[in-house]
Amino acid sequence: MSTFTNLLIYGLADGAILALAALGFVLIYKATGVINFAQGEFLLIGAYMFYSAFVLLGLPFTFAILIAAVGAVLLALVVERLVLRPLIGENPISVIMVTIGLSLFLKACVQMLFGTAVREMPAILPTNPVAVFGGQVPLNRLLVIAIAAVVLTGFTSFFRYSSHGVAMRAVADDQQAAMTVGISVRRIFALAWALAAVSALIAGVLVADVGAVDGRIAAFGLLVFPVVILGGLDSVPGTVVGGLAIGVLKQMVSGYADPGLAEVIPYVVLVAILMVKPYGIFGESRIERV
Repeated sequence: MSTFTNLLIYGLADGAILALAALGFVLIYKATGVINFAQGEFLLIGAYMFYSAFVLLGLPFTFAILIAAVGAVLLALVVERLVLRPLIGENPISVIMVTIGLSLFLKACVQMLFGTAVREMPAILPTNPVAVFGGQVPLNRLLVIAIAAVVLTGFTSFFRYSSHGVAMRAVADDQQAAMTVGISVRRIFALAWALAAVSALIAGVLVADVGAVDGRIAAFGLLVFPVVILGGLDSVPGTVVGGLAIGVLKQMVSGYADPGLAEVIPYVVLVAILMVKPYGIFGESRIERV
């Protein structure tokens, strides 16, 4: 029972972080139609921005996270304005290739500035063990789940009740109709990228806190793709379900079968979902009549 509990809590914590990372991916896709293959690198850069402010500059946590958030948003706005906005209306394959190139460029920039060595960061969340259903789990894993739940709830409330959130949903449903009622589609595009950068920053900092600051954060971000395919490319609730499912599945396979298989199983799920339900569990089926 203790082994199952430990694996479950670890899996839920990983899944909660994945849901945050996938939220940014879904925001960009819903608002702009861009499949962002650089999402993992946004997690990586967010973590290094926070590490630079918190550890290298020695700033208090509040100022460090604020500076990192401003930096992440500025980077996202530059990417949207200078790299992707000129590609509006171009072939989707061209846009995908640009985001793949962007991911390689961002990763190379991080390696040039910080190298490839693993960097330890002082623990932000307490790590003392806590008894949960017969098992002992670090408190930081439980706090990660709670933080992710609060952030996801905040984003959901923003989309549902704020004027900007309503505008984002309108643009996601029909850009032409949104423009006719005075909504600036370009501004919504920029807002989507900015919010995606913030969610990636939070996910990156959480990954760094429970692990370390290195290139594996970007590899963790690659799990966004099985998450969004499982939950649905255009579904915010699907990111939560998909993230938790992939996180728990990966930990259970690692604990009860083989750690190597655990690295592969999310992509097996990705292929299986594409074959059976290509729009995901909560994704919207789109039928085009010609």
